[in-house]
Amino acid sequence: MNLRAIRALVAKDFTLFFRNRFFALITLLGLVVYVALYFVMPGSVDGTLDIGLYAPAWSPAPDDIQQKGLDIHVAESEDDLKDGVVAHDYVAGVVLPGDLVEKLASGQNPQIDLYFASDTPEETKEAVASLMRELIYVQTGQPLAVDFSTQVLPGPDMAGQQIPPRDRLRPLFAVLLIVFETYGLATLVTEEIEHRTIQALLVTPVTVKDLFAAKGITGITLAFGQGALFMALVGGLNQQPVIVILALLLAALLVTGIGFLIASLAKDMMSVLAWGVLALVILVIPSMGTMFPGVITEWVKVIPSYYVVDTVDRVASYGSGWPDIWQNLLILLAFDMAFLLIGMVALRRRFQ
Repeated sequence: MNLRAIRALVAKDFTLFFRNRFFALITLLGLVVYVALYFVMPGSVDGTLDIGLYAPAWSPAPDDIQQKGLDIHVAESEDDLKDGVVAHDYVAGVVLPGDLVEKLASGQNPQIDLYFASDTPEETKEAVASLMRELIYVQTGQPLAVDFSTQVLPGPDMAGQQIPPRDRLRPLFAVLLIVFETYGLATLVTEEIEHRTIQALLVTPVTVKDLFAAKGITGITLAFGQGALFMALVGGLNQQPVIVILALLLAALLVTGIGFLIASLAKDMMSVLAWGVLALVILVIPSMGTMFPGVITEWVKVIPSYYVVDTVDRVASYGSGWPDIWQNLLILLAFDMAFLLIGMVALRRRFQ
């Protein structure tokens, strides 16, 4: 490859990109807005505990079960209770047995089932158990011994690590910044195809490989630069920075391949916008899982950006290391190679 030609093409692409007022403004504005949104959002968790309660043989009065700092919801069934815990609607689910009153009257120790999500702190579990003892005392007028059966519902075990809402949004903002560059790269390539600039360049000693190398460097630099700068500003690089940077770099490779693919399909700027919106919506979906745990199911793993979001979230928020996320990076690399190959093949056919 002609390194001098590649450097010249990259410099030209950056000049053309920032000469476009729309992309220049959106690039800067997006970064500023996302950083500002991060810092204005709550930096601590809500102290109110939402407790789900299923008591088929007991109908507690609202005044008896509502206490300061607690919000207790009566579930219609045990399955609904479990679903609420998995979806993080409740920090805990409590099931009172149907023979609770009879066992209490006979002096037996009834068993109360407690359900928790996998990321529930130990202190919360202890607080819920104490709460149930107090509720039983309110109803009976005397302290009674009860047995608790604690069950942790399926999910990644991240106990003891409550995450503030703004930190849950870090992966979403980073992905939005990176994915948006598919517009910029696809627009840049489409304009050059429309104006036959690329065809003119290929008449010179510049080769197709030089073109792809230059466009790839431009796309990766723009996407990775914004994502890395955002994570640095909001503290996303405080833990395992090498892993986070590598994940963002692989994400930039991914959107570069998608940008090539969009440019090969788009006929004009409106086509770029239409395909870009579709790509943006699909790639952002996995971020919903960090904002609303339990909402997204296993099917989301077919979306490549899932492995970026999951890696960034687990490393930046929970301190996961290489043994925990190497598979994510490997799968993401495979997606990168596939989209880059498909995008370059499709775009080369359009060059010719």
